[in-house]
Amino acid sequence: MSISTSSPIIICADDFAISPEVSQGIVQLAELSRISATSVMSLSPHWPETSRYLQKVKHQIDVGLHFDFTSEFSILAGQGSSLSSLMLKSCLRAIQPSIIEGALHQQLDLFELHHGEPPKHIDGHQHVHQFPVIRDVLIKVLNSRYDAVQMPWLRIAKIPKSQLNLKGSVINAMGADALQQLAVAHQIPHSSALTGIYNFEGDAQKYFQFLGECLKNLPANSVFMCHPGLTGPHEVPFPLARVWEQSVFQSKVTPELLKSMGLALVRGSQSLLRNF
Repeated sequence: MSISTSSPIIICADDFAISPEVSQGIVQLAELSRISATSVMSLSPHWPETSRYLQKVKHQIDVGLHFDFTSEFSILAGQGSSLSSLMLKSCLRAIQPSIIEGALHQQLDLFELHHGEPPKHIDGHQHVHQFPVIRDVLIKVLNSRYDAVQMPWLRIAKIPKSQLNLKGSVINAMGADALQQLAVAHQIPHSSALTGIYNFEGDAQKYFQFLGECLKNLPANSVFMCHPGLTGPHEVPFPLARVWEQSVFQSKVTPELLKSMGLALVRGSQSLLRNF
């Protein structure tokens, strides 16, 4: 009997509920087993409707919370601010922890109200979940809401050294190691690295080449972050990039690429060990 030597990889489609069309595209990829997770923007007015799309795939993928403090949804809810402002205030420790705590509870409540169960994982829109102050509040809230069985795994936005550029270096500096250390200290399952970050420029062919480069020499249980989606009447950021990402993941060449690279698509809730 042969023993598989494939390395586990989590592919997570971000921004579920940002629009119905993006959500429909993500569900299509889940049905094809091209992704293993999606992250929900629960403040979106589309979430109550689009949550129903997930019922037929929630046992095939991990459905988690995309904690949001910088999008239009968050700003309209009276919570968020621009990314640059949030980065500055968090680094200066000028954010009130009570505001972050209230926002987290509200977004988790909305997630659970419409999904019917706790999130399988937590990450952040623009990686805000690992910023100073926010990461400490996140751990506090998770420990207050969930026991060891329900505890979501955390996506660590830690860009591998081989893929670092200026944007990746900033993301790492905003708290990747610190959040990982907190996860270990509080015995919370977590991913090992994050890849898939680019400037949303190019086309489908360039994106497929980019995908192949990102998947080289990754630690086990890394997350590839993507933003696929279908077109429609609702405006979303980077609409063209979402369409070519959708086409690449929908194509049969993507699972063939994973297989050729010795990677196995997995759900973090089933594969992540507690790295204590």
